[in-house]
Amino acid sequence: MKLGFACKYLDGDGKQHFPFKSTTRTRFLSLKRAEQITLIASLARLNLTNLAGLLEVLANQPETLRMMRIGSDLLPLYTVPEATPLYNEFLPELYPLFAHCGALARQHNIRLSFHPGQYSVLASDNPDVVQRAIEDVEYHALCAVLMGYGKSFQDFKINIHMNGKGGFDGFRQAFGRLTPEARRMLTVENDEISCSLDDVLQAQKLCPIVLDIHHHWVKENAFIQPDDTRIAAILDSWRGVQPVLHYSISQEGLIPEKGYPDQNSLGVAKTKLRAHSDYYFNATLNDWALSFSAFDIMCEVKMKNLASQRLYDYALAEAVIDPAPAEP
Repeated sequence: MKLGFACKYLDGDGKQHFPFKSTTRTRFLSLKRAEQITLIASLARLNLTNLAGLLEVLANQPETLRMMRIGSDLLPLYTVPEATPLYNEFLPELYPLFAHCGALARQHNIRLSFHPGQYSVLASDNPDVVQRAIEDVEYHALCAVLMGYGKSFQDFKINIHMNGKGGFDGFRQAFGRLTPEARRMLTVENDEISCSLDDVLQAQKLCPIVLDIHHHWVKENAFIQPDDTRIAAILDSWRGVQPVLHYSISQEGLIPEKGYPDQNSLGVAKTKLRAHSDYYFNATLNDWALSFSAFDIMCEVKMKNLASQRLYDYALAEAVIDPAPAEP
């Protein structure tokens, strides 16, 4: 089992190391063409350099903690129509940096992923929205391919939600328009509003299903267990690759510090329960998440790697996972 974190790496004081830098479309469009190229090229180079630095840090972490989600602004504004053709002019200069990042991750068994934003809706009933979502997924796939991925099924994960009025049929049609590399990397996740686990399981023959246990609880007020029959279907969708589970809990003060919270007795709106906590403060829920021993866990909490480190320490103390083997 690996325990991952999303996008930002924090030090002990909660300060971000190796940050990705971006810019606004408004600022970009206010510049002359040469200045636009200089801006996005320098930001992209900085972000790739910082990604390499972060991967070097993870390479020295216990094997269990070598998992991260890369921020989507690796190449700032790439999908903005005015910026895309400018990237074509200098992107080859960044190929060595991409290759270096991919080589680091593979050498040290660091599991990587992307998670395009909430506006990337392949299942929309609006053709323009679908087209933009496809372009966004393909941007993320391009970054992964430049790092040397997309060659085999799920050698890299690009995770999205299936929400959208087009439903599964719309998702299936859009999925068929993706490049082979993107299709090999795409996964789909249940959410807490529109697409239940049963909804996304319709896609199990197209792509792997990412189980978000907090989303499931918020939507269904139920704590799904590893022996639930749907778990077997999720595992099958990964075709032998280690599956991924997303774990978060509601914010401190909204749920108790132990036991399984019941929404009917909390008196808290679902909209508030959706928000993520800083850390994993409920041992009962930690035991529940860690009981999914067939899965890697992406830790979706505000304190990022600090929270995944604490969950790792908790798992070690409870003998849920084995300590990292000694170096030969």
